[in-house]
Amino acid sequence: MDDAVLLVSELATNAVVHTAGTRMLCGVALSPDGRLRIEVHDDHDAPCAAPGSPDPDDESGRGLLIVRALADAWGVQPSPTTGGKVVWATLGTAADDH
Repeated sequence: MDDAVLLVSELATNAVVHTAGTRMLCGVALSPDGRLRIEVHDDHDAPCAAPGSPDPDDESGRGLLIVRALADAWGVQPSPTTGGKVVWATLGTAADDH
């Protein structure tokens, strides 16, 4: 559960800080394969920057690195909801362990 909360936080923060959009939508759902799917849609159509390697002294710039480390999979695609993009991540659930 902590990983899911952190993924939502990082994706939402990334959308607020790094887009010039005026609207953001968050969604969390259980997919048919039992994975948790987290989506953050914004209305800014600029591409999402790939995770970089911030300087150790930098105070920010690690959000997508955290997403990449925690998520089973993640990606970016056009958002049919906002006309911008959606950054999504999937995460296994406790049910996957059974």
